[in-house]
Amino acid sequence: MVLILVAIILLSLLLAGCSSSSPLIPSIFLINLWYDRSSPQYDPAQVDPGASRAIGNIVGNAQLEARVGYFGICINPDGSSWLCSANASSLAAQVSVDQDPLNLIWVAQTFKESIVFPYLLIIAIILAAVTLLLLATFPGYEEEYDGGPERRRLPSRAVSQIALAVIFVAAIFVLVSVLWQHTASVAAATIAENMGNGSVATGVGVTAMVLGWFGFALLIIVTIGLLVMILSMHLVEKLTDEGI
Repeated sequence: MVLILVAIILLSLLLAGCSSSSPLIPSIFLINLWYDRSSPQYDPAQVDPGASRAIGNIVGNAQLEARVGYFGICINPDGSSWLCSANASSLAAQVSVDQDPLNLIWVAQTFKESIVFPYLLIIAIILAAVTLLLLATFPGYEEEYDGGPERRRLPSRAVSQIALAVIFVAAIFVLVSVLWQHTASVAAATIAENMGNGSVATGVGVTAMVLGWFGFALLIIVTIGLLVMILSMHLVEKLTDEGI
């Protein structure tokens, strides 16, 4: 139950990333984009190598950074404080053209609306909470048998099997969501950085990845634990029947 509770907290923090400017929340993001002034890369596949120079002139001295979470976007226009909102239009209204000449806020909004899919994680959290309630019904007291020592009652096999099935589905949903999150973030970051070619840099949120994979690992541990418990219950009942 403790592992499930920790997993729910980790996944909830993952979903809450970039939803507000509270401390640490802007540091939980899927992808970030910021203006950079590094040397562009040249390749024979580039039809117009001079395009990167033109983009660099447009960017100028802009230093805005945009971070994308499941339900919000955070921007840092000038390297000072973070501005976070679920509405990209309200964020765009607070910066000037010189601060976001390539419309990185709009790019971040497009990524959030077209690629990010938080609902598998939401369903997984609900299923984990249901499993938590099922585990709470397990007997935690001891009964005294006639002529014998006190023994702890075994939990219901049916409830245990339902809890195992529910937590297994939750773990699969988290796995699919985290893989989707990682693949989509890396692909989008690579494309955006290549389009900027020296004027735009990107990154993938390490904290978000850690929260997602740790949440999945905890749910898998719970799944294995419930499976071992059910098999142990079956073995105990079998030995008891043979003894009788």
